[in-house]
Amino acid sequence: MKSWKKIFVYTLICLTANISLFAQILEPVKWSFSSKRLNDSMAELSFKATMDKSWHVYSQFIPDGGPVPTSFTFTKNNEYKLIGKVKEPKPIEEFDANFDMVLKYFANTAQFKQNIKIISNKPVVVKGSLEYMCCDDKQCLPPSVVEYEFKLDGAKTIKINPSIVNEITDTLANTPSDSSKNQLKNDTITTNKTIINTTLNEEKDNTLWGFFWIAFLSGLIAILTPCVFPMIPMTVTFFMHSGKSKAKAKLQASIYGISIIVIYTLVGTILAVALGPGFANWLSTHWIPNIFFFIIFMLFAASFMGMFEITLPSWMVSKTDKQADKGGYLGSFFMAFTLVLVSFSCTGPIVGAILVLSAGGEILKPIIGMFGFGLAFALPFTIFAFFPSLLKNLPKSGGWLNVVKVVLGFLELALGLKFLSVADQTYHWGILDREVYLALWIAIFSLLGFYLLGKLKFAHDSEVKHVSVPRLMLAIITFSFVIYMIPGMFGAPLKALTGYMPPQHTHDFDLNKIIRENVEAFGGGDSKTKNTLCESPKYADKLELPHGLKGYFDYDQALKCAKEQNKPLFIDFTGHGCVNCREMEARVWSNTEVLKRLKNNFIVVSLYVDDKVIELPASEQYTSIYSGELITKLGAKNADIQMSKYNRNSQPQYVLLDANGDMLNQPRAYDLDIDAYIKYLDEGFNEFQKRTKK
Repeated sequence: MKSWKKIFVYTLICLTANISLFAQILEPVKWSFSSKRLNDSMAELSFKATMDKSWHVYSQFIPDGGPVPTSFTFTKNNEYKLIGKVKEPKPIEEFDANFDMVLKYFANTAQFKQNIKIISNKPVVVKGSLEYMCCDDKQCLPPSVVEYEFKLDGAKTIKINPSIVNEITDTLANTPSDSSKNQLKNDTITTNKTIINTTLNEEKDNTLWGFFWIAFLSGLIAILTPCVFPMIPMTVTFFMHSGKSKAKAKLQASIYGISIIVIYTLVGTILAVALGPGFANWLSTHWIPNIFFFIIFMLFAASFMGMFEITLPSWMVSKTDKQADKGGYLGSFFMAFTLVLVSFSCTGPIVGAILVLSAGGEILKPIIGMFGFGLAFALPFTIFAFFPSLLKNLPKSGGWLNVVKVVLGFLELALGLKFLSVADQTYHWGILDREVYLALWIAIFSLLGFYLLGKLKFAHDSEVKHVSVPRLMLAIITFSFVIYMIPGMFGAPLKALTGYMPPQHTHDFDLNKIIRENVEAFGGGDSKTKNTLCESPKYADKLELPHGLKGYFDYDQALKCAKEQNKPLFIDFTGHGCVNCREMEARVWSNTEVLKRLKNNFIVVSLYVDDKVIELPASEQYTSIYSGELITKLGAKNADIQMSKYNRNSQPQYVLLDANGDMLNQPRAYDLDIDAYIKYLDEGFNEFQKRTKK
């Protein structure tokens, strides 16, 4: 009955308003529209209502039986995507006599905002309409519809010649103080994004080249396994003694080698297409894939040590072998396919390791990795086919091939711990701290040393009557490595291994830390090199900076402190599973001059982008304007800051900001050049002083 009463009142109000319109046309609400670019592909649309005195417009959220709520309709267009819903300011909420209920409304002015992501590179037009209803204390006007249109530039892809990057950066740094601040900020953002993209492309090239050579070396090692090495003379002999001309035999051998490369590259391509680049972050940081990879490596190690063999179904090998028997050029391809399948029990763990290591990288990494492996794997078959006389110099098959397998098993056992360590650090489990990790490596490589000396045997090993010189050399190298690791149990940094070890702060018995803390406690050390904080850092119970540095783990808290102390902000985008981050901390940050500058000149904040545990307080959770996702975890917030502000998603990345949050100089990534790093810090600090004086 009450709802009918409301409908009657609403109808009566509208009729009264219509009658009054004949005497006077009322326009108490005026709408204006504007847009603001947030980054190269994101924009904010603004809908501003300006109301006459005593008139008001209703919220988007009105209960049933009330007035018509304000609503927005967007014409569908594939050139842009809505990010979240239309946001409105905080409304007034009080009893409305017109509708006999408590309602939310806006008075004087109200600005609604909608974020969009621009997909097209061409100019984009966003069209639509909004519907609203307005009332004053005595009357209401019928709902009105207003059409709107926004014209926006397309998504920008900025390109620049790397040779002029420094020139542009210097120009920005020397911009006069009376120039437009907004223009400076926009130009700085544009230039820095260009610099970041240029640096990122160079880094990717270096990383891919490095991975190619690792995969290539793995292919050469795979040749020395019992499943592959004996196949070389057999295969070459088949091509050279099959009753065909030498030229044709060499051509078929070449096709055989190329086919091997194609098969392995195809495997990498399938992985790249199946996973895609967007899957990389989940693979490299989430506990499920890391624990899975750890188990896989343990199984590979057990297989190499002779516990069992990883083999493919016999029907698959037989079917491929029949195709190879048909001969011809197609037969050469199927012979290569047969080799790949037959040798799987030895090459499978190596190929699997390469694919696992490449799965957390960009889309090209598995393709390049498998191409490098296939190229090295195919080389001996092709070379010996062209120069069969070299077969005489080939070592004879024997027990040494099994030794190669077992050594690889020990290496896979050690390397597999890295995946468990990543999950352990990312989720703060505390099971594989630095000293536990080191103890396991010391045990693994000690056993490897004893195996090389013949003191440890497995089921398929031949009896070792004497130790050969190569085995002795390998044993000496292995035991030397073990001796090198032992001081690490007492806190030695072990700089050569920092990328593969858990961070130093997870070490319980760290002599350097104990001495440093005692010196500070008794007032020792240089007081000029002690950085003080404005307030206790958030999340310090779970996160820690290296080398006794004091700083923050939350961007907003650090920027606030930078303003209070009038210091530049040093941002360290890092991650628990970031190998290069640990290496930078151990090799570069540990330098006395670098450490002195970080302590004296900057407010330091380390932003872990891969932390999966630390929850943001409810008041700090938000919807990202970059991805449109709800940000609830600290790691997600830090990753969002890096991607939305600096157009990058790889670590480490170092950014120097002034107290207003504007960049001071070119961001820096992984680079072990200490002098260049000191220069980078000094340039940023000097630029900050220039801006402060202005």
